Amino acid sequence: MKLSPFSISLLLAVLPVSVALANPAVSAPAAAPVVTKGDASKALTIVNNVCGACHGADGNSTAPIYPNLAGQTPEYINKQLTEFKSGARKNAIMAPNVTNLSAADMLNLAAYFAAQTPKSKLAKDAALVAEGKRLYMGGNAASGVPACASCHGPSGAGIPVQFPRMAGQHAKYVQIQLANFRSGDRSNDGGKMMQVIARKMTDQEMRAVGEYISGLR
Repeated sequence: MKLSPFSISLLLAVLPVSVALANPAVSAPAAAPVVTKGDASKALTIVNNVCGACHGADGNSTAPIYPNLAGQTPEYINKQLTEFKSGARKNAIMAPNVTNLSAADMLNLAAYFAAQTPKSKLAKDAALVAEGKRLYMGGNAASGVPACASCHGPSGAGIPVQFPRMAGQHAKYVQIQLANFRSGDRSNDGGKMMQVIARKMTDQEMRAVGEYISGLR
């Protein structure tokens, strides 16, 4: 079949579009890579100007109501910062401090604090430590409280991505968070696992397990 000059021109005009549609990978611009790992060196300014006042420049807090962040899993730190910013986790102190943080800032802070060395601490109350150890390692079958070690590990090192490090955390901070889970003031635990567990715990059990955790290394 003989094509007219008009038909040939039309075919040439459409052909590049047809080739592009048939082979989108060839012509489509490459997507920007998704950043999932932070750069600790880029977090120093924020640490010095914001975070260090409560959590310590090295992530070892000196105030028992503020958590130690040194050695915490970066995934957990990033998750908490993200949820403070979104409002999924509510805290009057953290809310204004995360307002201006970008996603990259939060990843960088997570990488920074995860790389810091936790300072060893000693639990203070021997009786509470003994009670807390029983609960941490074996749970309370009578009330349905599972062993803390089943998720956070016998040494409190946690399971990266899934469960946070607990070793050496302030006893007071642990108690506060357990009480918040029990009351529902904190509800950003996946599957509401910690809320269910905390509702089965007594105040005494919270104090005891907090004291035991504070001495873990």
